[in-house]
Amino acid sequence: MSLIENAKILVRKWLPSRYGWSGDYNNWTEAMSHCVGYSDNLILEKVKASTLKVKEGKAVFERDSVIFDHIEYSWPLLSSLLWVSAQNNSTIKVLDFGGSLGTSFFQNKLFLDKLKSVKWGVVEQENFVKCGKEFIENEQLKFYYSIEEYIHENGLPDLLVLGCTIPYLQNPYDLLDELKSYGIPYIIIDDTPFNYENRDRLTVQKVPPSIYEASYPCWFLDYGKVISAIRPYEIVLEFLNESRIFLDGRPIRYRGMLAKFKSN
Repeated sequence: MSLIENAKILVRKWLPSRYGWSGDYNNWTEAMSHCVGYSDNLILEKVKASTLKVKEGKAVFERDSVIFDHIEYSWPLLSSLLWVSAQNNSTIKVLDFGGSLGTSFFQNKLFLDKLKSVKWGVVEQENFVKCGKEFIENEQLKFYYSIEEYIHENGLPDLLVLGCTIPYLQNPYDLLDELKSYGIPYIIIDDTPFNYENRDRLTVQKVPPSIYEASYPCWFLDYGKVISAIRPYEIVLEFLNESRIFLDGRPIRYRGMLAKFKSN
């Protein structure tokens, strides 16, 4: 690493932004004690308003309640969706865990509409599911309270999407263990930041008020540990996303993987 890069890291570390990721906490309870309370309903209403604009064609793209004038694609996610559908006669069933009000569905709808059949299920928090069922869902997009409910109604999905979801779970490895038990053919972990050190690290993320007033715990997991945790899934593809953030002044690229279930 050059002297200039080292200098940039030191400046960012000691003169950090007021917003972003900081801290190194021992457990979830400790991290929560450093978080500022926020209104779940306020966040939901902002996401709902933005998503409805996209659904009604009044906006192009929404992410985390923010409206964009162009679609910011995750090309690894889109290519994985099309690759999996190509193996299923141009059809696909997707389970999007933590998928908000269908952000990834609407993001990729231009391409998904060219397939013979698309069934997209979102598993989310109760208030998001209720809102999704009432205002957002359609023939292709449905909302569910749990993975079990989705599987009971639809059978196994072809692909399970974890789009920057596991960092915000109190026990992310418990979810990965649960997912392995279902034997879903493919899992994609997309657009997720991992720690630059070979260990799990728990931080607090402070969201800029221009999005909404909130702070909450956020994991930077050990990438190698996550790969080990999803076995017997085998890695089909590893990739870097376009998104980049800073932790301790160090730039961290979001990254992910597509994995295929391999039964014994």
